[in-house]
Amino acid sequence: MTKHIKKTTQLRNMINSRELEFIMEAHNGMSSRIVEEAGFKGIWASGLSISAALGVRDNNEASWTQVLDVVEFMNDAVNIPILLDGDTGYGNFNNMRRLVKKLNQRQVAGVCIEDKLFPKTNSFIRGESQPLADIEEFAGKIKAAKDTQEDEDFVVVARLEAFIAGWGLSEALSRAEAYHKAGADAILCHSKKSTPQDIEQFMKVWGNRCPVIIVPTKYYSVPTDYFRELGVSLVIWANHNIRTSVQAMKETTSVIFREQSLINVEQKIVSVSEIFRLQNEDELEEAEKKYLPGNNKSIGAVILAASQGNLGELTKDTPKTLLKVHGKSLLDSQIDAFNQVGIKDVTVVRGFGKQKITGNYRTADNDQHASTKELFSLNIARDMIKGDMVFSFGDIMFKNYILNDLLNDPNDITLIVDADCERTGDRKDFVRTDEPYAKKHYTGAARLLEMSEKLSAQSLTGEFIGLWKTSPAGSEIIRKALEELSKSSDFSSMLLAHLFNHITKSHPVSVRFIKGSWLHVDSIVDLQKAGSMA
Repeated sequence: MTKHIKKTTQLRNMINSRELEFIMEAHNGMSSRIVEEAGFKGIWASGLSISAALGVRDNNEASWTQVLDVVEFMNDAVNIPILLDGDTGYGNFNNMRRLVKKLNQRQVAGVCIEDKLFPKTNSFIRGESQPLADIEEFAGKIKAAKDTQEDEDFVVVARLEAFIAGWGLSEALSRAEAYHKAGADAILCHSKKSTPQDIEQFMKVWGNRCPVIIVPTKYYSVPTDYFRELGVSLVIWANHNIRTSVQAMKETTSVIFREQSLINVEQKIVSVSEIFRLQNEDELEEAEKKYLPGNNKSIGAVILAASQGNLGELTKDTPKTLLKVHGKSLLDSQIDAFNQVGIKDVTVVRGFGKQKITGNYRTADNDQHASTKELFSLNIARDMIKGDMVFSFGDIMFKNYILNDLLNDPNDITLIVDADCERTGDRKDFVRTDEPYAKKHYTGAARLLEMSEKLSAQSLTGEFIGLWKTSPAGSEIIRKALEELSKSSDFSSMLLAHLFNHITKSHPVSVRFIKGSWLHVDSIVDLQKAGSMA
């Protein structure tokens, strides 16, 4: 729906459409946005779901003003119309008038009320024992609602509970006719049977005197095309988002409680950046640029990806950083991880096969990659090292939580170090810190004393994984150190260890420990492990 069409008009067009239309349940602003992004043209603000989200029963335990507050947030979050499940209207005709007035003020598109007594009980709980409202009294509520609405397209739906209460077709038809004459824009015919029998009987006799809405929660196995054949106008998927979220929350919470860790759930749930996206964080960022100039904190990144690698035929013509794991290159996986935490200003230092390394990022080229080491590549990107920065090797993989923790570290220069390393294999950036790994050091309390591939097994406390970050002050320290070291005759053969060892002479370098959850892809075996890790 286009934004310039009123939400009330959108909903009215849907219930009067010649095509079968659908609306989906939501219970807060975020679930409303998810419904809209899925493609639905309207939202059902379910009384059951809203009360459940508030932690109370669907028995009018949440006041109508509390429900209205929730619906206002929902309506503000989307451009599609909302039909509120207004229970019984929260009282008599006067309460109904007050409700409609407030819904109109908040530009909510419509309300559905059911012909039961206040306070109501959910239709699927002892439905046959629930008394129905007097027909004339309920018709008076509908007339009061229509007389009160200020927007001529505002929709009032009358919900029939005759089948739920076991009163049968005759009573349902009598009530539907009375409510239609009172001004109801549509009739919601409700049933708790597992077959469409009640709906079939009603539709055949009703004869399309006004639009009919159904809620197939109990008769969900009936093909949707059958509702089209019956002439139903609108289908409400009434409570499936709240039920889905409850199941997902129970599973995630149980795992976290049992394992006292987030490791096995983090990759199964949406990223924090996805929550920010659904909250429309980008709009606020743009507004801050407009209204608060100079108040923006951006983070840059440099990825060192100049090496060819030594994986036989796999890297004969392809840079190691472009090796794919589950269809995505190591480089693209890193950039995706950076993008998810808001790092968009990425510089990739290319070298071997540089013409193949292209994408939505800045590049800097080390054309001497065959005869130089990583510090030489970093120096090529020296002018890009400004403000808050993250740096990484282009041939590593790591779990997202490591990057999130690194960005939250307050120190000027912080290295990620794996405390679970072994003194075996090819050259490694071993480190020695002022104290060995301990839980208290997970926050980055340890300090680097030395980095070297030659540290003994007795003296080393971990392995630098090739991921680190700097604050604005730390970036200046890095730039200054690079400038000083670049004057050395052996600069082309220097490693990052030379840089960090040089810096520790005058400034502390912090270490943030991890235990596993990363991989340096330097062999065929590593590439196979990467597949399992991804």
